[in-house]
Amino acid sequence: MQFLRRAYERLAGLVRELSKFGIIGAIAFVIDTGGLNLLQYGLHWGPLTSKVVATVVAATFAYLGNRHWTFKDREQSGLAREYFLFFLLNGIGLLIGLLCIGFARYTLELADPVSINVANLVGVGLGTLFRYWSYRKWVFLAATEDVPKELPAENTRTL
Repeated sequence: MQFLRRAYERLAGLVRELSKFGIIGAIAFVIDTGGLNLLQYGLHWGPLTSKVVATVVAATFAYLGNRHWTFKDREQSGLAREYFLFFLLNGIGLLIGLLCIGFARYTLELADPVSINVANLVGVGLGTLFRYWSYRKWVFLAATEDVPKELPAENTRTL
C-alpha cells in the first residue's frame, strides 16, 4: 500500500509541476509569438532577429516564473549557475526555433505570416520538449531528501 501511495504522490507532483510549466510556457509563448510578429511585421525587422529578441524577453519571463513558481520546491543551486544554465539551454531551444523559421523562410522561400508562424509553432513545440527535460535535469535540481541526524533505535548498538 505504501508503494501505491508513493507512486500516486509522485504522479500527482509531476502533474502539478507539468501544469505550472505549461501555464508559464503558454504565457511565454504569447510573449514570444507576439514579439516575433510585432518586430517582424510591425517594425519590419528580419525574421531571425525578431525571433532572437522575442525569445530573450520570453525566456527572461519564463526563468522568473519557473524559478519562483513551477520549480520553487527544488534545490536552489545559486542564481548565477541557474541563470547561466537556463539561458544556455534556452539558447539551444532558440536554435531549434531559428532552424525551423530559417528553413521555412530561406530554404522553402515562404515569407508570408502564416508560414513563418507555423514554422515558429513547430520550433516552439520542439524547443519546449527539450527545455522541460533539460530544466529538470540540469537547472532546477530535485530537492535532496533530509538525512536523519540520528540513527533509528533499531540500528543503534548498545554497549
